[in-house]
Parts: sequence; structure tokens; C-alpha cells
Amino acid sequence: MATSSLSGNFSLLRHSETQSRSLLLLGGSSVKLFRSKHEASTCHGARVAAAVPRASAPEVAVVEKGREKVRVLKLGLICGGPSAERGISLNSARSVLDHLQGDDLHVSCYYIDCNLNAFAISSAQVYSNTPADFDFKLESLAQSFQTLSDLAKHLATAVDIVFPVIHGQFGEDGGIQELLEKYNVPFVGTGSKECCQAFDKHKASLELRKHGFITVPSFLVQGYETDKSELSEWFKKHQLDPDLGKVVVKPTRGGSSIGVGVAYGVNDSLVKANEIMSEGIDKKVLIEIFLEGGNEFTAIVLDVGSDLDSFPVVLLPTEVELQFRGANDVKENDAIFNYRRKYLPTQQVAYHTPPRFPLDVIENIRKGASLLFQRLCLQDFARIDGWFLPNSSSKLSPFSQSEFGRTESGAIIFTDINMISGMEQTSFLFQQASKVGFSHTNILRSIIHHACLRFPNLASVSGISGQLPSRSKSLQRNKSFSRREGTRKVFVIFGGNTSERQVSLMSGTNVWLNLLAFHDLEVTPCLLSPTSECASSIDMGKKADDVMNRTVWSLPYSLVLRHTTEEVLDACMEAIEPEHAAITSELRKKVMNDLMEGLKDHNWFTGFDIADDLPVKFSLRQWIKLAKEVQATVFIAVHGGIGEDGTLQSLLDAEGVPYTGPGAMASKICMDKVATSVALKHLANSGVLTINKDVRQKDDLSNKPINDTWHDLTRKLQCQTLCVKPAKDGCSTGVARLCCPEDLAIYVKALEDCLLRIPPNCLSKAHGMIEMPNPPPEHLIFEPFIETDEIIVTSKFEDATGHGLTWKGHSRWVEITVGVIGKRGSMHSLSPSVTVKESGDILSLEEKFQGGTGINLTPPPLSIMSENALKRCKQHIELIANTLQLEGFSRIDAFVNVDSGEVLIIEVNTVPGMTPSTVLIHQALVEQPPLYPHQFFRKLLDLASERSM
Repeated sequence: MATSSLSGNFSLLRHSETQSRSLLLLGGSSVKLFRSKHEASTCHGARVAAAVPRASAPEVAVVEKGREKVRVLKLGLICGGPSAERGISLNSARSVLDHLQGDDLHVSCYYIDCNLNAFAISSAQVYSNTPADFDFKLESLAQSFQTLSDLAKHLATAVDIVFPVIHGQFGEDGGIQELLEKYNVPFVGTGSKECCQAFDKHKASLELRKHGFITVPSFLVQGYETDKSELSEWFKKHQLDPDLGKVVVKPTRGGSSIGVGVAYGVNDSLVKANEIMSEGIDKKVLIEIFLEGGNEFTAIVLDVGSDLDSFPVVLLPTEVELQFRGANDVKENDAIFNYRRKYLPTQQVAYHTPPRFPLDVIENIRKGASLLFQRLCLQDFARIDGWFLPNSSSKLSPFSQSEFGRTESGAIIFTDINMISGMEQTSFLFQQASKVGFSHTNILRSIIHHACLRFPNLASVSGISGQLPSRSKSLQRNKSFSRREGTRKVFVIFGGNTSERQVSLMSGTNVWLNLLAFHDLEVTPCLLSPTSECASSIDMGKKADDVMNRTVWSLPYSLVLRHTTEEVLDACMEAIEPEHAAITSELRKKVMNDLMEGLKDHNWFTGFDIADDLPVKFSLRQWIKLAKEVQATVFIAVHGGIGEDGTLQSLLDAEGVPYTGPGAMASKICMDKVATSVALKHLANSGVLTINKDVRQKDDLSNKPINDTWHDLTRKLQCQTLCVKPAKDGCSTGVARLCCPEDLAIYVKALEDCLLRIPPNCLSKAHGMIEMPNPPPEHLIFEPFIETDEIIVTSKFEDATGHGLTWKGHSRWVEITVGVIGKRGSMHSLSPSVTVKESGDILSLEEKFQGGTGINLTPPPLSIMSENALKRCKQHIELIANTLQLEGFSRIDAFVNVDSGEVLIIEVNTVPGMTPSTVLIHQALVEQPPLYPHQFFRKLLDLASERSM
């Protein structure tokens, strides 16, 4: 294999592609080239020369910048890995790509699959939603390495430094680090030996105890033959009921959420431990006391030291609050901060940065995490999780004699050390960094640059005067709104009242962050505030005066990076509340001063680039008037409600404000699924079919006998099973398959009780969690459930064609989702994605919008759909788009016949999901030439401006 060609073929973006991006410099500066021996790092910052010099240093890459020749730092980004967190690893890699690539820093991408096979991949593949999206295509799309050693040898000559973003096993346990150390490849983060110790929760706990930290009492289970009597004695020792005592069961060498659960009593604990081992998550399991009444927190640690000294600074910690929304929520007795709560934006969890703890506790968390970072010899950055137990709730008698962790207010216990923190766009790393003045780009480049200091040929840099400009502007009432010469104002609006408001926040945040890449744009993120009364969907948008009085918040950078719209709103209220704002400001200044104490010695750091701005409150009327005054283009990311039913579009039209997406009339028709079917019914002879529908009022469903309603529906629709969905809401909530009258009764009861979710497998056929609309819809649509054959995608086996994809193809129909883009009357169909349901018969909220889950095959594999059928399918999709007078962009969901290309329409979304893992991103990257996310969103913005002209 010719490694020299690999680097060229798999660079993230060609130079021509990067010209449209902003010039993102490493902390505002460039990297000069100095060559000397490779150095290895030892604990406490001592640096010694490695015994073996670095193999064949990569060829120098230089670009012209004015009169100065600037060294291009070549970064190798490695993601994937064997753990169940490899999907989250892809999310992190996407985010790093979004914010690192620039004229002075080029990124090459590498992927390690679940079997530890290594590949050089294109950046387009990194934007796939999950490993399953492309694992089965790696042979044809990626360059494989025969062994991991071959990968390491390649990296030694192709890149300057490696940034591992593999979460869990092989990424945080020292595996990838040991490989890179063996071949003298510089990398970001902690060394292999230290990773191995800190990653193993049992070893780390012993080490923490040795250094005087309070630790949680635990029992180690090794193998299936654990002595039950020993565990019973452990329960009694810690005053736990052997039959019902509540404990946490977790793998010793897993991440902070995969495989973590709650057990009750000795027998249940052993059952849960054996499940973890039998599922292959880990061979050793920890059983720990459940910290009742405790408050969980997490803290990012950033090393800003230099020379021989480590100087870790802990940013503002975040409190993790599990939430239950009153009697309407399904409360879990074993509620913990699990994988779903961590990565899916539901209202089951809220974050508070800084925590709502006493000030002495916050200070001691920062002090303890810093000390722990040094004692465990960590490097560059880490995330440290723990618990604060108020005096009133803690039972610390078994371990209260420890030195560190006791405060006047309660006890601080550190429980998990994450050597590679999650780096999704709104992750703890970016939330906490933005609170103290770092943009995404600035914090990532600061981490990388600090790592470069350990290697002489990368350590020297030249400073550039001035600091990174923040291009995210918060609107201030008392400031001039005149546009800077050569720039265009953009307002990105998201949020709203509907059940899709959390996905809207994800979409708007993604759009905003991608548009920040362009220096000719001034981009302001804006929240359409959810109202406390949560008016029903039938009332929303009906009275113009009421709508115009809705609240819009202009947001500063740090307030956008939240989990839910409610969190953003709470953060806005806290930011303008004098007492809370004063406390936060004081804590922020303290952290920034600590950071500057170390950063002042680094000439590459030119300052923080996020201002401590305040949010500004407008009525929707004032906000639209302002958009008109400053000639802003509005990027609509409000899913459902007034953002998608034509209301917001009509209001903007009235003031002549350009906006993205279809016009008011097309939006109104598409929001009404029945009206959409009526508008397309005449196309039946042209290959576009519609599904019969029956609309029922929610109150009628409650007032009539369930059996009568069921038989009436199945008779009218001539089917045995039904699909139910809100009539005028989006596609992600309240959609379920009903197979019998009992299923209908459960669904109607959930509506009556205003449940926020129907737990998995409550209906007669297996299904995942069903997120319900809040508030419940007034009208529901029933239609025949369309049967399709199961598609299975796996990397664990291959079919006769050599790919891990199987499809029986009996029905000849598959479900697709496809984006359309362009001007009215000439819409262009992107390549459809075949949607694969991993659990149940309806795509779950996770599979649609949560990064790291869900499978979308883009483009449809030839083994499922021929090129001719695909061509006809796209023609039918364009016919639908043009008939409905769509423009800008939209997404069409449908079933397609893989032989004829006939399309059976499901629905049209005029404000489709624009999250980092959305299929629209995949489809744009399949275009020739590929449209990367920042280019794609810019194109949508330009289409809006062209329409207004």
C-alpha cells in the first residue's frame, strides 16, 4: 500500500474546498516548522527524549499568507473503536471536523471498526450517522490497513499529530495510545499507562483512595462464579438490605453510561453483573452504593502548563439534574443519567453551569479535580465526573475519614475519569468552555496546541496580534444595527411550542455553528420561546396579535449550548437576574484568571473569543421589524407549529423579510397531511400514490367505545393494522403502529393523561420508546400501516455479495426519506436514503435525530434498488416538490417500489431536521461535487436571498 498517496486522497477538504471557509487559526496564530527529536512525556510534566527517533517525518506543508509562509499542521483524526460508544465517537469526530479545518490546519480521517480493523476514510463518511451506515461499504469507499501497525507506520509519515476521539475501549484505556507511542507518533491526550489506570474504575478508585480522596464503597465481580456470601457480607457491612438494597452496577472498563444500571439486593446485582459480562461489555463489574440524595456533576479540566510543569485548570462545573415532569411523566424507580438521557434532548435531564451548589463546594470541586488530574498524570484535557452529597443526605460513616472531599456543606466524591470527553456540539466540553470565553474552535485548537508542546518539532509557534473574532452576534437594543461593510446579517430562529422543539434546538444550533464559518456573515441565534401554558396546536398561529406577541430571545454564544429549549429559556432568565448573574460573573472571572495565569506563557494564545453578552428579549413583532431594518435573512429552524404551518412565513412576507424554505401557502398545505394527499391525488397515473387517511378528534376517541372505533377505522381503511400520528405536527412524535383495539386504548389513554412518552413494548408488537406530543394534538390521522421487508445491516456477518446487508425483498417496497433543493418549479431531488428501523415498526426519535443511532442507507444500495428505478424515483420526488410549489429545501418521506420507482407519499416536511446526523447532510455529501454541511446550509441561505431579490 502506498502510504504517500493515502494522505492526499483522504485529506478532509481540498484547498479549493476550504477557500469558502473562514480562516480559523490555532488560537489566532500559525505554526512554524522546527525539527528535532521526538519526545515522550512522563508524569508531572517531566519530558525526556524518546529512545527511538520519529520515523521519517512528514513532508513539510506550507501555505502563503501575505508575505509570511505559514506551516500547515497536519492532524490525523481517529474515531470509531470496538466499544458501544463508537457511534458517539463519530459525533465527536464530526464536531471536531466542523471546527478545526482551516487553511493552516488540515485534517485526515481514520476509522477503526468494532473488530479493530483500521481504515483511512473520507470526511464524507465521518458525517454518516452511525458506523452501520458505512461499515458494510468500507471495502469500496475506504483504504484499509492490513494491521494496526500499518496504520501507525502510515500516521508516522502522513500527519504531524494524532487526535484520538475514540470513546471507551481502545480509545481511553490506553490501547490507541500504546500503539502510537510504539511508533513515536505524537498524539493529543494522556499516555497509555495513565489511561489504563484511570479508565479502569476499580483501579482508579484504589488510586484515588491512596491519594486521600473519598471514594464510593464498591464490590468487584470477576467472572460468573462470584461468592454470593461475600457480596451478602458487603451489603451488610454498608447497611444495605441483602434483598432490596439499591446499588449501581457498572462495567469497570466501560464509558460513563454504557452498561450502567441499577439493581436491588444481592441476587439482582449478580444477575445484572452477569448480563454485562455475557453481553461482552466487560469481564469485570463493579457494584457500588447508590448515592441517594446526591447531586451529580461533571467538570472539564484543561492543562495550560508549559515546560516541565502541569497546570490544570478546572472550568465551571455542570450539575446534572434528572427531571420528571409531574404526574404526566413515566417515572422510573431506577432513574440514572444513562445513555439515552445523556445524548437525546428530552426533558428528562437538565444541566446547570455553574452548579446550584454552595460556593465552597464549587471551589472544592475545582480544586479536587485539578489535584486528581495531576495525581493521575493526565495530559491536555479530561472530563471528571462525581457527586456532591449534602450533609442531610449523605451516609459517609464508612469512608468519612478520607482527606479530600469533605466540606462544611457536604461531601464531594469523584467517580469517573474520562480521558477523551465527548465532543458533540453541545457537549460538556463546549458548554463549559463557552462559559469562560472559548469558542468551539478556540478550545479545540488550544487543546491540540498544548499537546504540540510535548514534541520539539511542533512546539514553537509565532503569535499573531489580535484575537479570534466572535462572529456570533447577540442583538443589543441600544447598539447600532448597521451592517458591517461586505457582511450580511442572518437570524437563525429555533425552538417554539411543539413537541419537536428540542429537535428544533439541535437543528438551529447546527445551522448557526456551520454558518459561523463564513466571514461575510453575521449570524445571530434566536430562540422562539416556549410558552408556559403550552397552547394546543389548534390554537397556535390562529390569532395574529397573539402570535406577534410571542417572545423571541436573541442569544449570546454560551446560552445556545443547552440540552433543551426550556434550559435555554431558564439560562436567559438567570443571565438577567442580578444576583445569579453576579455569582456566575464572579466565578467566570476566577476561572479566566486561572487560565490566563498559565496561558500568558504561550505566545500562540491571543485571548478568549466569546464575549460575556446578555440575552435580549423581543416580541415577535419587534424581532421581525428589526430583521427588516438590518436587512437580515431569516433561517427558519422551527419545526412544526408556526414555523412550519405558514404562519411565520406569512408574517415575514408581510414585511418583505427573506427566509429559507417554502412560502406560506406551500407550508400550510404540507403541514396538513390530509391536504397534502388531496393536492397530490391527481398524480396517481404519473407514479405518485397517496395513502388513504381518516382524521379523528381526540375527544371523540375518548368518548366512544374503543372497539367500535377500531372496527370503524379498519373497515373504512380496509386494513388490519393502523398507523396513528398527529394531524398537524411533525414526524417524530406520537407516531405508532396499532395492531388491535387494546393498542388503541393504550394510545388514547396516553393522550388523555398527557403522558410525555409511552415506554418500550407497551403495545402488542415490540417497539422502542414513543415520545408523545406535548400538548396532545386535537386531531389525529389514522392510515393503513404499510408493511415493508426487514433490512438488516451488520458488520458481524456478510451475505453472498460480501456485504453485511440482507433484505428479502418480498414486498418490493422500502421506506425512503429524501431532500429536495432549488427554486420553485425546478426543484432538484437529492439521493434518497433508505431508512432502516432497528427496533419496532416505526422509526424512533433516537433513530431520526440522535447522533450515534439510526441507520440510513445513502444512496440506496444497488442490491435493493436499481439505477433505473432510482432515477424514476427521483423524477417522482421532483414532481411532488414542484406540484406542491416547494422552494428552498424540504424533505419528503415516502415508500418506493424498488422495481418501478413508484412513490407512495407519507408526508412532506417544509422545515426538516437539520441536526448533525440528519439524512440531509448525508444526501448533500453524495452530490457531485459533495456539499459539506457548511456549504449546504450556505446554499440554502443563498437560495432564500435570491428569491427575495
